[in-house]
Amino acid sequence: MIVRRLARPMLAAIFIKGGVDTLLNPEPRVQKASPLIEKAAPSLPDQVPSEPNQLVTIDAGVKIAAGSLLAINKFPRLASLALAASIIPTTVAGHPFWEKSDPAEKTAEQQQFLKNVSILGGLILAAVDTEGKPSLGWRGRRAARKLAERTSDLTGQSDDVGDRLRETGDKVRRNVVDGVDVAIGAIAS
Repeated sequence: MIVRRLARPMLAAIFIKGGVDTLLNPEPRVQKASPLIEKAAPSLPDQVPSEPNQLVTIDAGVKIAAGSLLAINKFPRLASLALAASIIPTTVAGHPFWEKSDPAEKTAEQQQFLKNVSILGGLILAAVDTEGKPSLGWRGRRAARKLAERTSDLTGQSDDVGDRLRETGDKVRRNVVDGVDVAIGAIAS
């Protein structure tokens, strides 16, 4: 659809530009991110880098890579999720309007914060957009039903095998839906 071909690159452009700008001049972002990283460092797993410079560079790379994938319509749902995960800490670190005392500065930061929240909303929509194709849950249930029909023809045990396959398909669907719910909950909080 033409809307997706236009909207995805438009949504991705801010991330690609921001990622490139960050790689070329990381210092302002490192300074903004440092206080939050210092607070979060003790609770981060050992495998996660805790150097502000490294994290800012990784974030820039994610924005460029995922933004590019979204812009060219390759893995758009995964790219949107990666960008959504990237924009949350960027927004919190970059636009802490709640810490500002000057009304004009507070209003400006709040506007930027809300802009990023709006972009996050667009990313969530892009992440759940199936382009008119059935969801993974529906495809899993359909595949389980077809498999049950085929095995019942071969074994003559339609009820037992079919019921077990339907239960398995339902479990897979519930796990996928639960996983998406957890991801969206984590993004929203």
